[in-house]
Amino acid sequence: MKFTERLASVLLGREITPDGFTGTLEDEERVLADARTRAGDVVLATDLGLWFGGRRVPWHLISKATWANGALSVVEATESARHGSVVVLSDAAPVRLALPDPGRLPETVHRRVTGVITTRQHHDLPSGGAWFVQRRTPEGIEVHVRPDPGTDPDQVRTLAEGIAEKLGRA
Repeated sequence: MKFTERLASVLLGREITPDGFTGTLEDEERVLADARTRAGDVVLATDLGLWFGGRRVPWHLISKATWANGALSVVEATESARHGSVVVLSDAAPVRLALPDPGRLPETVHRRVTGVITTRQHHDLPSGGAWFVQRRTPEGIEVHVRPDPGTDPDQVRTLAEGIAEKLGRA
């Protein structure tokens, strides 16, 4: 977005989105950076999440985002189970977004994805391991559990339930 367009959006009190953006921003949602894929699709970073493929993925549900070789790779997480404020996540396949002119998008995405993390710790389990990450979400701080590939889901569930129980007593 050009400086003059950004200034106009601030003065008018509404966000100006790039031509071709098909989503609908929330009333208070702010545009932080944007770029176009090689196919011409708009990728938009806002204060609430990353828009691509016609939808917004909240920052706390992006497990990993990397920039390499002219492309942004994004791994989206989905909720597998919930135990109080402890959420077990599973990762979708990475989505690769080729961005010939990325502008500030890669660093904005990196800053936002890491900015919601308050702590992270890896726990070894007999069948593998899991990452325990505290993230800021719209509902407050949650503990997200991401099992390593091949880790027994029952072991992860048992550990997540135990942590949720301890947090409930805190």
